[in-house]
Amino acid sequence: MRALPATVLAVCGLIASACGGTGSGGAAAGQAAPATAAGQASPSSATAKEAPPAAKPLDGKVIVIDPGHNGANYRNPKVINRQVDVLTQKKACDTTGTSTNSGYSEAAFTWDVSNRMVRILERRGATVKLTRTSNNGVGPCITERAAIGNAARADAAISVHADGSAPGNHGFHVIMPRKINGPVDKVVGASSELGIAVRDAYRKGTGIAYSTYIGRKALDYRNDLGGLNLSTVPKVFIETGNMRNAGDAAKLQSPAFRQKIALALANGLQHYLEA
Repeated sequence: MRALPATVLAVCGLIASACGGTGSGGAAAGQAAPATAAGQASPSSATAKEAPPAAKPLDGKVIVIDPGHNGANYRNPKVINRQVDVLTQKKACDTTGTSTNSGYSEAAFTWDVSNRMVRILERRGATVKLTRTSNNGVGPCITERAAIGNAARADAAISVHADGSAPGNHGFHVIMPRKINGPVDKVVGASSELGIAVRDAYRKGTGIAYSTYIGRKALDYRNDLGGLNLSTVPKVFIETGNMRNAGDAAKLQSPAFRQKIALALANGLQHYLEA
């Protein structure tokens, strides 16, 4: 397991300062500072003008975030139940997702976390695209979600979810693609690297346990998800916890904890992109 780089854990803007004024090495008291030649900038100001802005760790990187489901999916069963081809089978265009026992929906959760991630990643220099623009619409279909990442030529893509398993199950897991003799095959290896980076950062940043009910050490490989099967860029899904488990649900419903989740996921993406 690789340690997270320091830039992941504490990213700050480094601003070069041009130092001027008088000091022990400046003009003596009562004397004028030496003049520069007419029309020429002083060495200190020239240096300040020539210094490039400090690079951010994710400059030039494109990341696509897919907030699972959508807030109005439940109102449009005809649309979301339409069958689409995910290459290994036919599946519904989208689903409603799950919710906590108190009614906090997975769609609202994924939308909130994804937007928090956007702000973090953009501050680190990345170009970030979301697969949907609000939480009061329908879809897009799972096939379209994959296409958005492909069209963006994303360096990494992640689909954010929360599970709806039995109440006694808890923990998180990351889902990665399998080879299917299809478009995803060429990025299966890179997706696995991305998944491990996300898993490690998520565990470190949130303290949520590995899933007790699916996967091995929080890693699960599948060939039935359109968002993965149709992806031509490195991509993973994360089930951030079980919304039907009281302990996990309490965390996922907390705005402060959702910020922790967003930061951990951003750190995992950055760790992968900097490797």
